[in-house]
Parts: sequence; C-alpha cells; structure tokens
Amino acid sequence: MTLAEHLAEARQRFLISSASIIVLGIAAFMLYSPILRILQQPYCHAEPGHCQFLVTNPLDGLTLRIKIAFFGGLLFASPIVFWHVWRFITPGLKAAERRYAVPFVSASFTFFAAGVVVAYFSFGHAIKFLQSIGGNTLVSYYNPNQYLSLFVMMMFIFGVTFEFPVVLVALELARIVTPRQLLHSWRYALIAITIAAAVFTPSGDPLSMLALAVPLTAFYFLAIGVGKMLRR
Repeated sequence: MTLAEHLAEARQRFLISSASIIVLGIAAFMLYSPILRILQQPYCHAEPGHCQFLVTNPLDGLTLRIKIAFFGGLLFASPIVFWHVWRFITPGLKAAERRYAVPFVSASFTFFAAGVVVAYFSFGHAIKFLQSIGGNTLVSYYNPNQYLSLFVMMMFIFGVTFEFPVVLVALELARIVTPRQLLHSWRYALIAITIAAAVFTPSGDPLSMLALAVPLTAFYFLAIGVGKMLRR
C-alpha cells in the first residue's frame, strides 16, 4: 500500500471507531437510569437506605447524563476500537510479532477489565472509610458529578495499573530485563508496589490500597513465570 492508501485506511478506521463511540454513547444516554443505578450501588452498599445524590446546580443532571454517555460510549465501543487498531497494525508485523500480538492485546484488555471490576467492588469500602474519617456527626449527601469523577478515576487507575504484568512480560521478551533480575529484585519491587498503591489510590483508604497492592504483587511473580516460559 502507498502512503496515501495507508492514510485513507487510517481515516476510515478512525471514522468507524468514532461513529461506534457516538452510537454507543447515545445508547448509554438512553440507558442513563439503569447505568446510574449500577454506579450508585457502591454508595448504597456504604449507606444502605440513604444513598441519594444531592444536586445543587440546575445543570448537574444534564452534566451527569452527558458524562455517563461519554464514558459509556468509550467503554462499550472499546472492543470495536481495539479491533480496528489491531487490523490496522497487523499487516506491518512480522510473523513472530503477530504471534505474540494477539495474546498481548487479549491480555491487556482482560487485565484492564479486571482492574475496573476490582475498583468497582472496592469503592463501597472506600466510601465507608472516608465517611468514618469525618466522624458520625456528618450527614453525607454526595454531588453525583463529583462522585462519578472519583469513581471513574479509581476504575481507570486500577485498570491501567493492572497492565503491570503485560508490561513486565514485554520487557522480558525484549530482553531489557530478565526473569532472574526480576526475581533477584523482588524485595525492592514489593516496596515500590506498596508505595505506588498508596500514592495512586484516589480514595486513600487501606482496603483499596490492599486491593491494588496484593494483585500487583501476585502479577509480579506471575510475569516472572510467564517470562521464563516464553524465553525458553
């Protein structure tokens, strides 16, 4: 293919991906109520029977619905976007690279989704912890936009940090580090993981930090084992 043909293909795949985000974003806009109830569940878990949101601005409801449509469109369309990115880069890969690309793309998506799920189920405990810090004299009524921003940030950070083993295995295959080096440095890695979990957990509660640090520790040793197998 010529450069112009590559650019035309990139443009076509970008338009298809953008259209899928818009269409599925509209679907998320229409499914606003059930999606909001799903996102509200951690709050209701922390405050059973008292989990209503407080709106102080007439535009808060519209802003919230647009945010849910935007994030929902990105989430629901992500398989389509990944597929078109994959189809665009595949012709430029060698046979050996193509053999590794499919497992890496699949693993990246799986680990990111796992991070989002862990964050979802940890968020209710994070709210409980934050409320306990303030004391029993405070009555909690959360602004839905601020709640959603914190929730999405936590899910995104967990999803990205759960890509840790994929990055380690890639570094091992590229021979930048070896499994032996990683195994030798496990003590320093545990300290770095603990510090990173404390710094990057948006809620700052101990349970969420553990929910991030413990899987990352397991992923570290898993990446060492996978790296050994692939380098044989």
